[in-house]
This record gives sequence, C-alpha cells and structure tokens, in this order.
Amino acid sequence: MAHTSKKPSTHHPKPIQRTRKKPNWNKVWKNVWKVTWIGAIVVGVAITATFLWFLKDLPSPDKLDERTVVESTKIFDRSGETVLYEIHGEEKRTRVPLENVAEVMQQAMISAEDKDFYSHFGFDPRGIARAFFSNVASDSRSGGSTITQQLVKNSILTPEQTITRKVKELIIAIEVEVRFSKDEILEMYLNEIPFGSNAYGAEAASQTFFGKSAADLELHEAATLASLPKAPTFYSPYGSNSDRLLDRRNWIMDRMVDDGFITQEEADAAKELPVEVKERSAGIIAGHFVDMVRAELSEVYGERIVEQGGLRVTTTLNMDLQHIAERVVPEGAAKGEANYGATNAALIAIHPATGEVLALQGSRSYFDREHDGNVNVAIRDRQPGSSFKPIIYAAAFEEGYTPSTNLFDVKTDFGGGYSPNNYDLSQSGIMNIRTALQQSKNIPAVKALYLVGLEDAIAFANKLGITSLNDPDRYGLSLVLGGGEVKLADMVSAFGVFANDGVRKPYVTILTVEDAEGKLLIDNRDRPGEQVIEPQVARLITNVLSDDGARSAVFGSRSSLTLPDRPVAAKTGTTESYRDAWTVGATPDLAAGVWAGNNDGTLMRRGGGGFQVAAPIWNAFMREATAGTEVRDFVAPAPENTGKAVLDGRLGESEEVRLCKPSLKLATDRCPESQVEVKKFQKGHNILYYVDKNNPRGPIPSNPAVDPQFNSWENAVKSWAERENIALEDPPEEFDDTHDPEDAP
Repeated sequence: MAHTSKKPSTHHPKPIQRTRKKPNWNKVWKNVWKVTWIGAIVVGVAITATFLWFLKDLPSPDKLDERTVVESTKIFDRSGETVLYEIHGEEKRTRVPLENVAEVMQQAMISAEDKDFYSHFGFDPRGIARAFFSNVASDSRSGGSTITQQLVKNSILTPEQTITRKVKELIIAIEVEVRFSKDEILEMYLNEIPFGSNAYGAEAASQTFFGKSAADLELHEAATLASLPKAPTFYSPYGSNSDRLLDRRNWIMDRMVDDGFITQEEADAAKELPVEVKERSAGIIAGHFVDMVRAELSEVYGERIVEQGGLRVTTTLNMDLQHIAERVVPEGAAKGEANYGATNAALIAIHPATGEVLALQGSRSYFDREHDGNVNVAIRDRQPGSSFKPIIYAAAFEEGYTPSTNLFDVKTDFGGGYSPNNYDLSQSGIMNIRTALQQSKNIPAVKALYLVGLEDAIAFANKLGITSLNDPDRYGLSLVLGGGEVKLADMVSAFGVFANDGVRKPYVTILTVEDAEGKLLIDNRDRPGEQVIEPQVARLITNVLSDDGARSAVFGSRSSLTLPDRPVAAKTGTTESYRDAWTVGATPDLAAGVWAGNNDGTLMRRGGGGFQVAAPIWNAFMREATAGTEVRDFVAPAPENTGKAVLDGRLGESEEVRLCKPSLKLATDRCPESQVEVKKFQKGHNILYYVDKNNPRGPIPSNPAVDPQFNSWENAVKSWAERENIALEDPPEEFDDTHDPEDAP
C-alpha cells in the first residue's frame, strides 16, 4: 500500500490579545480614603485612649495654687536690712511677686529658656521634635521644654526623664496654660527653678550671689543668673567653670538682642563687665544669737514650719553693738588666755527698758572649734561669784535694811564648819552695807543672806528672772558668794531690772514674725512690763553700785568698773580657785555682762578674777557702745531714816577716851601721863541684838539669843574687838578721883 505523507501545516494560532482596562479611579480613591479614614480613626482612638490613659493619673494643674511651696525663713537684724541667717532644708527660697523681679531678669530667662513663651500654648512642637530625634538617635536627654513645661516638671511631676513623664508634662502644660495667665506662669516659674547653692527662685538666687533683691538686678547680673538653671553646678559662680559661665552669660545677652529686649549697645556695654558675685560666706551672722532665735521659733512653730514656712523674723539685734562685741570679746579673750589661761569669754547686752537683746557674743568665736566656739556660754549655767551679791543686798533692802545698815565684817562661824574669809583675809570690823558691797566683802554678804533668808532670797532672784536656783539645801549661805549656778543672760537681765526702776521685761530676741504672706504672727515691740520690785529698792541698789568712792579703797578710783561720762552700776565676780570670772553692769539705757574662763571648767591661773579678766572686756564694750549717746542719771533714792541706829548706820560710832589706869575712869589733868590709857569705845553689838530678822524695822528683840546665829555672831564681834583693843561698851562718865588734891600727900 502506497504511503502518502502530509506536509506540515504552516498555520500558527494568533496570540491572545490582552488589552489593559482603564483604572476605575473613583473606586481607587474611594478605597484610599476608606483606608485613610480607618487609619485616622484607629490612630485617633489610639491617641485618645493614650491621652485618657495618661489623663486618669495626671495631677491637676490646680496643684500649682494648692501646693505648699517650700520657702526659707529669714532672720533679720532689728533694722530689717541685714539677713543674719536663712533657715532652709534642701531649698533656700523667698517667693516674690513678678513685679518685684527686675524686668531685665524676666527677659533674660525668656531669651535663655523659651523665647516664644508669650506666643505658644504651653509647648514648642519644633523643640519637642528636636528633643525626640536627639533622644532616639543618641539616647541622650535633650531639652525642648518650654517655661510652662519646666514649671510643671519642677513643681508637679517627679524629675525622672522618660517618654511617659514627658507626655504627662505636655498634657499638664496645656492645662496650665488654660488655667493661668502667662504672667502668673512666669511668676511661679521664677519662684520655683533651682539656681544652685541651694538657691531656688530668682530672689534667693539674687541674694545668694549678688546680695541684693531681684528687683535691683542689672543686665549683666540678670544674664548671669539666667545662665544657671541649665546646669547649676557646672555654671556655678563658685565653681571652676567661670569662663564657660561668662560665655553663656554673653550668649544670653546676644539672644536678648535678637529677641528685641535690649539693644546691641546695651549688650556690648554689659559684656565688658566681669562676673562678680559676693564672697561665699559661712552664711550666718551672730551665730549664737541666731541659734537662740531659731530655738525659740522651733519651740513655737515646729522645725518643719521654720525650715519651709517662709517666715520673716525681725530680731532685736543692733548690728553696730554686735560688731563691737565681736571685736572686743576675742581681743579680751586673747589677753585673758595669755595672762591668766582663760581661753574663752562671752558677752550679752540688753536694753533695760524693753528687755531686747542688742548684742550677743556667746564665745570667743562661733567658729572656734578648738574651744567649743558654737557653745553659747551666755545661756549656760555658771557660778557667778560675787557678782551675785547685789541680788542679795537688794533683797535685804526690800526687807527693810538700808545701804547704811551696820554689819560687822569679822571672822564668824556660821555653823556646820562654814566660816568664810574675805578675798584678802582682812577683817574690817563694823561696816555699812554700801562699803561692804562696793569692796566686795564676803563675811557681811553672808550675814545679809542669813538676814534675808535663803528661801526668800531665791524667791527674790526669781522675780528678777533668775530661775536656775532650784536646790537651796545644796547652796546654803554660800549662795551669796556665787555658790549657785546662774546664766549670764539672766544676771544681765536682773541688772536691767535695777536700771529700769524695778520694772521687768524678760529678755527677748525677736521683735516680729510674719508669715510668707506678710501676716503678723508675733509682735514683741510694745510688751508690757511688770513692777517686780519697788522703785526705791532698785534706786538704792543702783545708787550703791555706782558709788565709785565706796569701792576706791579696793579697786582704785575711775577703774574699769566706771565709765568716763556717765554713772554705771557694776559688780565683778570671781569663783573659788579662779574657775569663772564675771563683770555685770548697767546704765539706765544699757545692761551688759561678761563671763570669762574655760568652757570645760579648767582653772585659770591665780589672779584671774573678774576685775582682771572680765572687766576690761566689759569696759571696752560699754565705752564704745555708749559713746555719743544721751547721758542719763539713775533716779536718786529717797532718804532712808528708819529710826533704828543699826539700820541707819549710827551703830558703833567710835570714840577715843583717856582713862586713868588706877580707876579706869576718865582721866583728869592730875592723872600722870604714865598712867593715862587711850581707849576706843564703840557702842553696839552684832545686828541680831537690835533686829528681828523676820521684822527688821519692828521692836528690838527682848531675847536676841533665841536666834540660832546670835551667840556665834556676838562672840565673833567680841573676839575681834579684844584683838583690836576696842571696847564695845559705853565709855565711863565719871572722872578719876584717885588723884584729887585732897588725896595728895
């Protein structure tokens, strides 16, 4: 079978024609918008949810109004101009209204921190973006906060730097902008931000670094302060980066020019000025005085209010007198140490009419650690020595005795083995109180205390403000010689009562206290006084203590216990073995006292008494403190005439009589000179013979021996009289008759 082959076909199928459809743009855009809206809704919901999540725990911006702003308490001198100390915890702050911050300071802070402050709504988007990308890229903590945000951060939120806190800060900042005006925000900010050196707020910073109010800042000073909040420690004027501080200060002034706050000429002129801040000090003036003030404030208000309540305390301190005290006390202490081994001294001065403490130097130096300088010896209990005698004699005057009252200065056994000596071991015999006090005789003083009574004497001291004598059994009669412990401040206050005619105003260190809002809390300016002793008693004791003639036999005329142009009532004191040295004295307008010795009770060298160690300091202070002031005399006491010879000083008037030995009668011309004896006669016994100590101006005791001290005092008088060949009896009135002519051979 024949095979027939077919030719391959040359036909090719046509390719499929794929034609592109025209897009349905309407549908596309519809989908895009749908996605966009869905995304927007999702984002919006997310943002809203996030916002609500943050918002639920956010503090209210009202906290800026409601919060208690920590503010320093300032202690001023009596003029209200010198800050003695600023009490604060971690933050030293003084709030002031915006108008009390110099405009140039406000402008400097705005240029340095937030140039768009008055135009934004609490945040700066560009700053936030810049800070965000910087933080993401470098994990740094870049800024970007507005003034409003900084206020929120420093006053409402915690200081942590996290994204979460930043979001909270932003939200609250917006709320703050709604709640407060721009000026209110700026005022709060300028009272809040830290400037370093514990200074918070513009006023505290201005006082800390320039010693002036923020209202008085000049351009270069304002720019300097505005440099600090960015990095207070790094830029501190007291630090080691003063060149960088200068650069930043000048940069801020350039920004102020750009912002239209100042001219280029003003900036250039200010740049020529150096960065000069006040010297860094210990931060305290009159440290012992400030410590007293602070202790009183803490007792009244508590420590928290004192540290954070922003109290303004005007004190009684007179800076002129304080400067004198701060000079003469160290100078005198140095001499006392060199000559007598007295390493320390203290001084306090009080105005008698008001009780106001005008000066206080509680030790040689507040900063002298070697000698416990921060210890205020003026308010420590020390034995006053003979400076306490005026208290007892004044009590005696109140009982009815007088400066002329006769007491025998003779060695006396007071019982129980107590038989004190005078400082020079002398016995002067019959002596009035005026002389006994001014010559600081011990024996008459002990007798005066016995006459007054120990309990009554302590009660009298209490009336004068001396309240530390609480153990009479321990003191006994040695109290009058300084056997009890008292405070120098109390002794000076007591002398102030004498100088103020018996009216007492307890000593005070505070004139006024105001709270942070200016409300008056304490006002001691017109305190009423109390008549604690009769004016006559006060006048008698000041009259005696200012009698230089009565003491000149012992201390010399015009000694360091006197002043050249005015009367002064003064008394020294020295304790046993030279442990404490005192001098206390007063004019009608100034009372002052000085203690000298060693804080630890170490004895001074022999001779280190009140007259030698304390009186020179006291005199130096009083001379300078009273110079140029009005001279006033003490009011003279009324004459004292009790009608009793012993009280009026007419006891013991001696008379020399010529006796003829054979008869011991009055010698006549016929008595040979070889038989004539000259003998002194004094009428009198010891004072207990004439007075009942419980009623000294009453009747003479019918049986004086019932007083337990009478026989001892009488025997002491007789023994002394025998030694001195003085007869305490009336001289004979009859004449010798053994040599009459009719008896002649």
